[in-house]
Amino acid sequence: MDFTISNKIQTLVGTINEFMDKEIIPLEPQFLVNDFKDLLPILKEKQNRVREMKLWAPNFPSECGGMGLSLLEHGLVSEALGRSPLGHYVFWCQAPDAGNVEILHSHGSRKQKETYLNPLVKGDIRSCFAMTEVDMPGSNPVMMETTAVKDGNDYVINGHKWYTTGADGANFAITMAVTNPDNPIYTQASMIIVPTNTPGFRLIRNIPVMGHEGSDWASHGEVMFESCRVPQKNLLGPEGHGFKVAQERLGPGRIQHCMRWIGICRRALDLMCNRANKRVITPSGKTLGTRQTVQNWISESAAQLEAARLLTLNAAWQIDREGAPNARNAISMIKFMVADTMGKILDRALQVHGGLGMTDDTILAFYFRHERAARIYDGADEVHKTSLAKRILKTYKPDVNT
Repeated sequence: MDFTISNKIQTLVGTINEFMDKEIIPLEPQFLVNDFKDLLPILKEKQNRVREMKLWAPNFPSECGGMGLSLLEHGLVSEALGRSPLGHYVFWCQAPDAGNVEILHSHGSRKQKETYLNPLVKGDIRSCFAMTEVDMPGSNPVMMETTAVKDGNDYVINGHKWYTTGADGANFAITMAVTNPDNPIYTQASMIIVPTNTPGFRLIRNIPVMGHEGSDWASHGEVMFESCRVPQKNLLGPEGHGFKVAQERLGPGRIQHCMRWIGICRRALDLMCNRANKRVITPSGKTLGTRQTVQNWISESAAQLEAARLLTLNAAWQIDREGAPNARNAISMIKFMVADTMGKILDRALQVHGGLGMTDDTILAFYFRHERAARIYDGADEVHKTSLAKRILKTYKPDVNT
């Protein structure tokens, strides 16, 4: 394995980091105290700058207006953007739009690409992804109550979804619903495009997450489908292949999530070290950084960050070379390891900041409450650990001598 990063990508990441430091991170105080929509005009200006710099949509296919970076290359970019909650949005590679672009590019018809993919990559519209259900286990997407029943040339969709990320302001939802209830369990559901202005599609609310209600792309919507009728031509890919398409979406998506989390870890470590060097704790002028406990936290955080980063880049490298199905073990490993590492580093950074860490005067409290979900979404960590262990155990034959 060659860990060399090309000069092109080093320059690209350096440019993005400089832009983040000068143009994006200074906007965070406004982001933390104002409604996100109040900040949109400024963010649109920053997005125009990104377009002018030819850095728009780094992971989207070049043939529809993106930069066309490989998964490994975008992982490095995602790390840089993850240092601020605004980074991915400004560069237009935020979830769930990034995953929806992948689905549309791989499985969309020519008409679907013209109507939804191209304007989505350009940033003219936004999308959401409706899979998780209120009364069904989110870590087991084959268990689903939402149905799409054929009626003439249409599907009539009924169901109740939540954590439909980005539903607030989205133009369409890629919706997972049961179309073939008599099929084997893994071929019962399908992916269907549902324009959000369709009668019967209802955004009930943006779900408050630990006391804070997001808006626009940062929201998590609760959505009701009530006799929501869409044409059968809105089907994405073959009928009954919804689970397969979802797995294709989630594998690369976890790389992007994990590298974003690595960016968060790096930001938290930077804040922790700066605080440790500046915070005076004795009359003689000694700082927090002179305390062995704090030094241990910094050393452990730096080592865990580097280990998580290399494991994630290795997973991205495997997917680029061999495809997501052959990188299943690596994908499971990074999902729970990086999420756990991020939680530990954020907790230490917040502790070093003391009372300041509990406020929104730094970005730490925002990350602490919003990123706790990393151990739950895209499959709970415990599920990934169990699945990984089962696959590992299958490679060992029982020893008759033990």
